[in-house]
Order: sequence, then structure tokens, then C-alpha cells
Amino acid sequence: MKAVAYKKPFAISEANVFSEIEIEQPVATGHDLLIEVKSISINPVDIKMRQRTSPDNDTWKILGHDAVGTVKAVGEKVQNFKVGDEVFYAGSNQRQGSYAEYQLVDERIVGLKPKSLSNAEAAALPLTSLTAYEMLFDRLKIQDTKVEKPVILVIGAAGGVGSITVQLLKVLTGFTVIATASRPESKAWLAEIGADYIVDHSQPLEQQVLDLNIGLPNYIFSINGTGRYTQAIANLIAPQGHFGLIDDPENFIINPFKVKSVSVHWESMFTRSTFQTKDLSRQGDILNKVSKLVDDQRIKTTLGQNLGQINVEHITQAHTLIESGKSIGKIVLAGF
Repeated sequence: MKAVAYKKPFAISEANVFSEIEIEQPVATGHDLLIEVKSISINPVDIKMRQRTSPDNDTWKILGHDAVGTVKAVGEKVQNFKVGDEVFYAGSNQRQGSYAEYQLVDERIVGLKPKSLSNAEAAALPLTSLTAYEMLFDRLKIQDTKVEKPVILVIGAAGGVGSITVQLLKVLTGFTVIATASRPESKAWLAEIGADYIVDHSQPLEQQVLDLNIGLPNYIFSINGTGRYTQAIANLIAPQGHFGLIDDPENFIINPFKVKSVSVHWESMFTRSTFQTKDLSRQGDILNKVSKLVDDQRIKTTLGQNLGQINVEHITQAHTLIESGKSIGKIVLAGF
């Protein structure tokens, strides 16, 4: 089978970072599904792994997390899927990825693809949806709030994770949502998907939020740039509030949160698959919930650009675009 892979963590500007290779098609055993990959989405984590990870023993590393495909074979322990099912998933960073014609994925982290979306539209959703849903309902546990009129501030809300976060909040909760963005097109997108208030994170955050006169946010979810906003977050968050983040700020100082007894939560979508937690199937359940929300027309895909066929040229182009910071929406590729 064909795959696009790399051996050394070169800069994307260097020649021949990726290569097209031919490898043996894997065999499904246990809880695994053998998926014929139809469409993939490129994520920032793909770029981080390419920059930092050297494959062992000069072997090929196949990147890729988000994917849509068709089940071609099932392992002997598979219970929830059959050959022919159309599925979507974000995979595991412990295994070979989705830049390949075929891929093995544990059925417990797979959901049925939304019927109302094309393969490319659906490929934009899994990783960001899992990250947003897990942060809101598994880490911050917003469903347990005792606040009468809860407010949440979402920093960096116009990207893939933020866009799903805002939509989930609006369709599944009664929260007032303050979202941050800086570009006019990003602000327009957030208004379209239901953010109640939009503030500019390129300007000082504190006064903008206070000027809304809706009280201090009980919850804050910082998606990127957390290091720049840590003190503002500590100043803004309500006493006994809940703060969640997914990025990797250097020299993160947690002390300012002590005086308000703020709980701090990190979210990594790969925790369950990496450590094979007992609730691993929670990810499949979340994806099926997201799929139904899409088919019920309650949330939208975040597809931005479809660059075309899954090959070395287009994967390199996608990595370059994401590294530039100029991409809008999720970048997808479709078909070999």
C-alpha cells in the first residue's frame, strides 16, 4: 500500500522531507479496524511531531490523526463496527497514522461518519471535536456548574478547537460565551456560530471583558497563547473558577491562581489512547454524539481548504501553510 512518511525531523523548507513509500498492508486483530482512508485533515500536532520526533532505528514514520474512511476488515474482538461502515476518528499518536491508504485503528476511538457531510468535510472534525468536548465535559465538567448564569471565556476561539467549543457550548449548554479573535473574518465567523460577545485578544483582555458588565467568567478555556495571557486570566477568573488549557506555555506560573482557589485543567486528546484508560470507548461515544449533532444541523464543519489528493506535494503544502499561521479553517486532503 502507499503511504507518505519521513525518517528525520527536518524543517519543512528543506527538500524531500516526506517520501512516498510502499509498505505491507496491516492486518486487523483484537479491537482493531482496518480502514481504507478516504480523506485526512492536517493538524498542528502533525507539525510538532514532524519537528520533534525521530523514528526509531531509521524506520519510516507515518504521521496523521484526523481521517475518514471505510472499514475493510475487523479484528476478532470488534463489536461495534462491520465491514463497509463509513467512519471518522483522530487515531492515536502511538501508532502509524493516516497519511496512508490503509490504517489500523482501535474501534473504541472511532465513530460513525456524519451522513450529511462529504468525506473531506467530516475529516476536519474528529481531533478538534474530541479536544473541545473532553475539555468542556470531562475536564472542566461544566455540566456540574452550580452558577445560575455561568459565563465562559474562550481564548483563541476562531480556530478549529475554538470553533467547535463555541458551537458545543451554544447547542448543549446555557452558558454565556465570550470568545476572542483579532481578525475581522475571525470575528465574523464567531458571530455566525453563536458567540455572545467577541473581544480582541490582540488588545489587553481584562478591561474589554470587564466592560461587558456581565460579571467575571466562571470558566476560562485558553486554546493558544496562554503564556501571554496567564496574569490576565488569573485576574479575570471568578473565585473558585475553573481554568483549562491545551497548549504548552513556557515557564507557566500557576501561583496566581491559588488566592482564588482556581482549579487548573490540561487536556490532551491522546491521553486515553496513550495510556489505554478504562474509559477508552468514551472517545467513540463522543464522536458519535458529534456526528448526530452535525446530521441534526446543530453544528457545522470547520473545513477551510481542500488541497486535493493525499500525496507528498500536498502534505508538504499543508504543513507549510499551518506553520505560516496564515491558514483559515482546517486543511484537508482526499484520495490517493
